[in-house]
Amino acid sequence: MSLQHYLADCHEQLGDKNRRAMLMTHVVCGYPSFEDNWQALEVMQEFGVELVELQFPFSEPSADGPLFVKANQSAIDAGVHVADCFAFMRKVSNHFSFKVIMMGYYNTVFKTGSDSFLKQLKEAGGEAFILPDLPVDEAGELHSAAAQYGLDPILLMTPTNTDERLQQLANAARGFIYTVARKGVTGSSTDMNQDLAEFIKRCRQHTDLPLAVGFGVSKKSDIDFIGEHADIAVIGTAALQAWEQGGAVKLREFFTQLTQS
Repeated sequence: MSLQHYLADCHEQLGDKNRRAMLMTHVVCGYPSFEDNWQALEVMQEFGVELVELQFPFSEPSADGPLFVKANQSAIDAGVHVADCFAFMRKVSNHFSFKVIMMGYYNTVFKTGSDSFLKQLKEAGGEAFILPDLPVDEAGELHSAAAQYGLDPILLMTPTNTDERLQQLANAARGFIYTVARKGVTGSSTDMNQDLAEFIKRCRQHTDLPLAVGFGVSKKSDIDFIGEHADIAVIGTAALQAWEQGGAVKLREFFTQLTQS
């Protein structure tokens, strides 16, 4: 089943559960440890998360805020390598019901080699990849190769994109679109307001793919807002903050308030 069909099925099922948006969460491979990652993923599965980004650590994660920058560097300092991330992804995809997406930076692909990277991603059970620092203008060869493996490139649409650029991104994307809720990096809170609603509407004019909204999603009202205007709410920094405050207990409390009716 393709990622897009999987999301369509999830969306239909959620209509019966009265939840307004699907959930995509995020962990940094090996931070604080792979054991911590696994426990966090168990909580996420418990709350019915549909998608999880496994971030492959990189020394200069340009789209990430301070907490994820720290997490990336700590994982690198602990000796986490690309092979460890693929091995963990394989374990995760074999065990959990949510779909797994690789998130990282193009340097990882370049150093691994495009074909080797895609082959390993497919064998590890990954469905797609997000490389926020790879311009769509330079991604054609990688995207074509990915199609041969049945892997989807997830592209980012941002509020600063022109309509021409949004269409170019839409033409190249598969699976779903990641719409960035505001300028800047991850981590800061975001006002879910009419400006964001208008931006999501602009994105809708260029694609029929599901729209995920990320950067600053942290509370139930955010999920409700996204459900009214888009399809998938992306929860990253807020979940990691909860974990750092108290492990699985605090993370479970966070998802309880996030998903309560």
